Amino acid sequence: MQFSKGHGTENDFVVLPDPDGDLDLTPARVAALCDRRRGLGADGVLRVVRWAALADGPAPVPGVEWFMDYRNADGSVAEMCGNGVRVYARYLAHRGWLGAGELALGTRGGVRTVRLDGDEVSVDMGVATVGEHSTASIDGEAFPGVAVDVGNPHLACVTTVDIDHLDLTRPPGHDPALFPHGVNVEFVTPVVDGEVAMRVHERGVGETRSCGTGTVAAVVAALRHARRETGTVGVSTPGGRLRVTVTDSTTVLHGPAVLVAHGDLDWESLD
Repeated sequence: MQFSKGHGTENDFVVLPDPDGDLDLTPARVAALCDRRRGLGADGVLRVVRWAALADGPAPVPGVEWFMDYRNADGSVAEMCGNGVRVYARYLAHRGWLGAGELALGTRGGVRTVRLDGDEVSVDMGVATVGEHSTASIDGEAFPGVAVDVGNPHLACVTTVDIDHLDLTRPPGHDPALFPHGVNVEFVTPVVDGEVAMRVHERGVGETRSCGTGTVAAVVAALRHARRETGTVGVSTPGGRLRVTVTDSTTVLHGPAVLVAHGDLDWESLD
């Protein structure tokens, strides 16, 4: 079984080419593959499959060939991954499957349009839907935040607390009635000179070095905290810097995507 390894601001993924949908990608195999001692190690798995060959997803959209079948490190299926979709696009380009200009990709969070410009990959993430206010908690301390849907659920908390000292080794507490399927939780600083800093705990993974959809959610929340609805904001994560543009009609995530390795995998060893 062929594989590639890539990352977007150190949010890393195993890429599995499966154009015809032949792989039996069980949760147990995904978890073993992402294990940093037993497997290759990653925050998630990106299965590169033609949408028409996908057996367990949404109905194909005419004219959209490729589907990003994304799995979290614990084997659970996720709707969307902003860093992952950029790595996915970089892989398609590596294989000569991307074509010129923009490309529409299928995800469980909807169709996303990507564009490569040198080292940078930009992805139209669609409208970020702002929901209810809620709180996240760490060691008994409550952090006010707002629910933001970017194709997957987020709770973005703007705070003046030093985020470098937050303990994200465990999932922050959240309201299970508002987030019955779990939630990605972002802690983001207020906007200063067009920049913020962010840390994130991703459901099914733990703290990651970066999170693309979380970056979008964080910027949307930070702009609202600054009494703004639109703008472009740079985001510093532990894994690197991204940019998010929020307009009246959509959000766009800009950042690097790198392939670091290619090889062969003993698929049966994961059982």
